[in-house]
Amino acid sequence: MIHKNDYPILEFDDAKTAKLNPENFGSDKFDADKMVLTFFPEVLKKLIEENMISPVRVIPGENPVEIYRFKDDPEVLITLGQVGCPACAGNLDLFNEMGIKKVMFCGGGGVLDRNIEVGQLLLVEGAIRDDGFSYHYLPPSRVAYTDEATTDRIAGFLDEENVSYLRGLTWTTDAIFRETVDKIELRKSEGGRIVEMEQAGCIAVARFRGFEYGALIYGGDDLSGEEWSERGWRSRKGIRYDLVFLCKKLVKKL
Repeated sequence: MIHKNDYPILEFDDAKTAKLNPENFGSDKFDADKMVLTFFPEVLKKLIEENMISPVRVIPGENPVEIYRFKDDPEVLITLGQVGCPACAGNLDLFNEMGIKKVMFCGGGGVLDRNIEVGQLLLVEGAIRDDGFSYHYLPPSRVAYTDEATTDRIAGFLDEENVSYLRGLTWTTDAIFRETVDKIELRKSEGGRIVEMEQAGCIAVARFRGFEYGALIYGGDDLSGEEWSERGWRSRKGIRYDLVFLCKKLVKKL
């Protein structure tokens, strides 16, 4: 049933089916139900070069999606995420239809607090919904929260492994060039610690479809000062490589 509103983006429809559904494209099922969704293309390239992953299939389209499998752990798949909620979370909905039931996301984002060092991990508890996509999967709210039990299991494993991390909210926005000073301060006051472009959508899809989802975002560039600082965050190859393998372990704990 659609819930009418003065603003189209807030007119949530709770119907589980639409005119076009994931099953229209995802009838060919995976033989694994766990996936690492990463935003580190150089790590994926290195895993291919080191013969640690093998191709599973390519999902065709204007932007084909390549799916790989870990050779030492065939039940875990890995793929490169696409930027923004419609592409990344839309694919996640399709992956779920194709049999994926457990997902760990790993990426980087801009810090809103300068005390968050480059490489510091944030275990995502929810995302402030400054996007458009998530409102088609969950009723209107300021925050889309991850499943608490799932997030607690991830935290428990990180504690056991003595991995340093923070817990908190991200700020998901569609508009990278509209992260204004006042908006940054507002999102910080609401509890936002890192800004990125996918979490609200991914969380919303997982909650709507009912599968396990967790995310680790590492602190990257800095938006907390008077001027933006890149901080060389994309060059932290060791952090990014290790984070993929941490998520490989974690997805089996979900």
